[in-house]
Amino acid sequence: MAHVSHKLNNSFEGALAGGGDPATSPLYVFGPFLKLIIVAGVAQITFGASVWLVIATIAMVSAMYRLVMSWVTDGSGGSGLSEEEFGSWAVKINAAITFVEYTLTFLVSMAAMVTFIADRLPILNKSIIGIQYRTFVAILLSILTGWLVNRGPKTAARAFGPATAGVLGLLWIMIIATIWQHGLQLPDFNFTAFTGEYLHLTLGGFARMLAVMTGIEVFANLVAAYDGEPGQKSKKAFGSLLIIMGSTAATMLIVGPAIYKLADPTNEHVSVFTQTMDHLLPAPLPLLGTLVGIAVLMSAAAASAQGLQNLALGLTDRHYVPAFIGQRNNFDVADKPVWIEVGLSCLIFLFFGTSEETYLAIYAAGVFILLSMTGWAVTKRLVREVRENFDAAKTALIFGTIFAALITSGATIIIFRERFFDGAWTYFMFIPILYAIFTYFRNTLGEPSPLKEQLGILEEAMWGVGEGSGQPSAALAQPIAITPKLTDLRPIPALNTGWRGKVATPRRLLVTLDGSEFAEKVLPIAKALCQTYEAQLTLVSILRTRRSLQIKPSTQAQIEAGRLEKEAYLQSVIEKLSDNGIPIDFAIGIGPVAETVNSLSHELDADMILLSTHGRSGVSKWILGGIASKIIQLSATPLLLIRPTTNGDMPPPEFNRLLVPLDGSEFAERVLPYVRAIDPSFNSTIILLAVPEIPEAATYGVVADAIEDLRLEAEEQAKTYLSNVAAALQEEGLSVHAIVTGSRPAETITQISKEEEADLIMMATHGRGGLDRVFVGSVAERVVHHTESPLFLLPIHEKRAAS
Repeated sequence: MAHVSHKLNNSFEGALAGGGDPATSPLYVFGPFLKLIIVAGVAQITFGASVWLVIATIAMVSAMYRLVMSWVTDGSGGSGLSEEEFGSWAVKINAAITFVEYTLTFLVSMAAMVTFIADRLPILNKSIIGIQYRTFVAILLSILTGWLVNRGPKTAARAFGPATAGVLGLLWIMIIATIWQHGLQLPDFNFTAFTGEYLHLTLGGFARMLAVMTGIEVFANLVAAYDGEPGQKSKKAFGSLLIIMGSTAATMLIVGPAIYKLADPTNEHVSVFTQTMDHLLPAPLPLLGTLVGIAVLMSAAAASAQGLQNLALGLTDRHYVPAFIGQRNNFDVADKPVWIEVGLSCLIFLFFGTSEETYLAIYAAGVFILLSMTGWAVTKRLVREVRENFDAAKTALIFGTIFAALITSGATIIIFRERFFDGAWTYFMFIPILYAIFTYFRNTLGEPSPLKEQLGILEEAMWGVGEGSGQPSAALAQPIAITPKLTDLRPIPALNTGWRGKVATPRRLLVTLDGSEFAEKVLPIAKALCQTYEAQLTLVSILRTRRSLQIKPSTQAQIEAGRLEKEAYLQSVIEKLSDNGIPIDFAIGIGPVAETVNSLSHELDADMILLSTHGRSGVSKWILGGIASKIIQLSATPLLLIRPTTNGDMPPPEFNRLLVPLDGSEFAERVLPYVRAIDPSFNSTIILLAVPEIPEAATYGVVADAIEDLRLEAEEQAKTYLSNVAAALQEEGLSVHAIVTGSRPAETITQISKEEEADLIMMATHGRGGLDRVFVGSVAERVVHHTESPLFLLPIHEKRAAS
């Protein structure tokens, strides 16, 4: 199917697509600021100085992002530049802070929205059982927002609409109304504000208003979404930034003094912005303004949830978090991160209330940590370029970028100094914890393929990962093209040749029996395999005991009686099979079943363990910790899992069609010597399967074209790789054909096994147990859960293999 691209044509479209979050900030930043300076009695001295400091910061950061936009055109923005200049640690820091920032965006937006609602419905400020009614409203709206977002971006776009246009209209109506009624009165800049007792309060007010910078990063992420050449794209993106941040700055400078004069920040029942609207605007415009404010704040909350979804997808693909975090629901979005965010927000509202001032300190702190990183990354990049090729203009720019980096770093220090005990301290707890989590899973899962790495970067950039949350392009609701850096990707993985010439022929098969007819249904297949390969068959039955250091005499007698019963049973089974001319013996183990089977397989030097598995309900049980699952976790011996489907004995095996999933890694190819061992008498056709793991691009919004390019690139690489493997196998006279399809490995393997009527699926698996199994999961276990085909698993424990 052809993929349609709709790029941003001009700066205004970009402003609507990405400017919702920074455009909403004037709605809620003035309240905490004015409360501080008016209660302290210093407003006449410090008000203007604090506002002008914010305006200067906006100007410097905007200029800094002009350079970022000209350098980074793949959609990764300032975060991508930080990663490029500082390395992988910057990725983890960015991701950790961004996770916190998305949650805080949700909290601040919901709290501010409930404040706007309570402005018109004061009854919500009353309490029941010590909890304000507005808290219950915030919880209900949080759940509603999460539900809408988890139904996919189209549903969210229809629900929230072009909210950015509405809030821009509201801001400019307020600006015009202020000039019309009070004239153009800009804040005074009083140098006394920087002396003695005033300095602390000037900086405190400055810190309380720095939340206006949230979301500025989104425009750097949108650079490649514009039409035109790279230079034109960066200019349009910068124009979008100027539209939004210019509107915000104009509101601060023009409406800000009116808010100071007209509003009472000590009025806990009505926000200062609503009070000012009621003074400046004729009815019914103030009420309409409230409705616009509610809509845009709910849209900002939804944007943060969507940003968290895409951050989870990106981190999953880049192997920084376990796969279940980025698992998609029926609407093809990652719903678990959103419900985590909603659940955390509801708990926080219950314990800490719904005043946006409670969360603004933490909000601004994270924003400026990331802005500081971007500032120093820009400086480092310029210094490196000047060293490589001296340029006087760039040398002059270095001083400007150093100043911008110092401004953002200084603002960060001020925020932490002024608001440390108001919540900023939590970054010293959250960031190390998240950093450790990302490091653990990256080390456990290993580095992803270059295409998956690039996919993750693009997914993170979809709504502007970085300094604050981005705003979804609800105003456009159209896919936009971003070009991935395909030229930077590593070449197609070379064919590993370690498996060539190796044939893993089984010499001893171990069959576990528990006395049931169900378990015995695997015997015909075991017998046929032993006859084909002239292998030894060993029947094993386990006498279950609990782990104990001491066994009482009475228990010993019970064990001896059980052992004799097991021996008699196994002898009877051997008698039934004795006329087949295959060597058969038996072994009885005593202890926990999985551990004892694993121990016996090593002692007897078994080449394969055969197990019967139940249907879906049975598999579901051992997915949650049953015997077969534990054997997979513990055993390094290959396993053949059979699901009996007939009432009588299982028919002889017909391994005519073998499905072999490969991902290009040496790990996956370790199963190939076992594939080559399939006896020629089966006349097998080998079906090689590669799952590119790059999803369809249609649901990816602003990076749809980039995802489509990655998907095509991944398919081409997979086809080339499988062609090389197929050619090597065909040289040995084997019948082979290759399939490249799908994006979700477990589901695709199960589907293709049905479509191709595979007689056997053969694949390698990490034998993970404990927390690794809970958090990392296993494709093999999901395949076992769904497939009806016999499944050959080669468990590989990397740590055990290394030792």
